[in-house]
Amino acid sequence: MLPYFLGCPSWREPGWRGALYPPDATSQRFLQLYAQCFNAVEGNTTFYAEPAPATVARWAAQMPEHFRFCAKLPRTISHSDNLIVQLPAAEAFLQLLAPLGARVTPLWLQLPASFGPARLAELSGFLRELARPLAVEVRHPAFFARGEEERQLNRLLRDLAVERICLDARPLFSCVSDAPAVRHAQAKKPHLPLRPTAFSDCPQLRFVGHPELAANDVFLAPWVAKVAEWIEAGLAPYVFIHTPDNHLAPQLAWRFHLQLQVRLPGLADLAWPDWESAAVNQLALL
Repeated sequence: MLPYFLGCPSWREPGWRGALYPPDATSQRFLQLYAQCFNAVEGNTTFYAEPAPATVARWAAQMPEHFRFCAKLPRTISHSDNLIVQLPAAEAFLQLLAPLGARVTPLWLQLPASFGPARLAELSGFLRELARPLAVEVRHPAFFARGEEERQLNRLLRDLAVERICLDARPLFSCVSDAPAVRHAQAKKPHLPLRPTAFSDCPQLRFVGHPELAANDVFLAPWVAKVAEWIEAGLAPYVFIHTPDNHLAPQLAWRFHLQLQVRLPGLADLAWPDWESAAVNQLALL
């Protein structure tokens, strides 16, 4: 059992056939195969649409008990004009995911860039009423200015043991490329200062990588040190690895874990499929 959680933005990647998944894997098997290697996944799928109850039941049957699904509250909630008004919808969403139990830990609230300091009281009321293990991602510039408004946000989250999600997109924006996948990712991802925090026992990192695996090492190194420090302090950090089109996200996650093993001797190996382990290992070391 790993002392931290490692995963990718999704398990629904047909491009992983022949890499993380067998070439003949059906999409119905993707989650089961994914969970044999990684112990966590971002819940981007729930941000765009709520799953059907039958889908949640299928996930519950395929996710191991130790697995963590960081389901995002639907954008109809997080991007609404008033979070308090959306509390019944949030409770209904949690009820929908109830078959997953503790695997939905923490729940993610991704706020839009328009959600600024003037709405902190509203955020406070929402978090206190929902009373669930939560992590929040903010994107308003005032929350990255190191002023009183950012301090107010941090105090609120710290007091409630709500984690502040840190997004590191520096590798992505360091890439100079006309590749459509890179340009699309650079247009969508925010480019904000880093704010690594540990307001709870599960710090959260989203790392958006460079499409060339080796180019990420200079950016990964400080995170290897930070994640190791968190683990040594008894915390259980969550690390989610992206690449521009996510085709190499599993290999980059593998690369991160290999580097963490150097920092933390004795850290268990990832359970890569036997048929693919040699090829993935070779890719990760390029």
